[in-house]
Amino acid sequence: MPESVVCDRRVMVVEDDYFWADELSRGLRQAGAAVIGPVGNVQAALDLVRTEANLDAAIIDMNLKGERADALADFLIERGVPVLLVTGYDWNALPRAYGDLKRLEKPVAFGAVLAALDSLWLLT
Repeated sequence: MPESVVCDRRVMVVEDDYFWADELSRGLRQAGAAVIGPVGNVQAALDLVRTEANLDAAIIDMNLKGERADALADFLIERGVPVLLVTGYDWNALPRAYGDLKRLEKPVAFGAVLAALDSLWLLT
């Protein structure tokens, strides 16, 4: 796998689809990231993020078993954690405050996720 700035980064995966969460987690680990999670619901994600120091980014599906993940995204944004939305929602279904976030629409290939994560850190 080509060198990526994801190497040695702590990335939280918040996804309720088991197979996609597993694919994301495996791919991130192969690229050298430390994966936090995956977690499949908002409360578990909030509980985990409160105990995890130094998150470098979070990949969030905005619909977790029918529950919106806005509270989690807001919590992370307030703490300065870069957020990548990987979701079926288009921009019109998301709060305007998320307009500056990176968003990939499902279905998406892992390579696109990796490139989007790279761009989060290259811009900061």
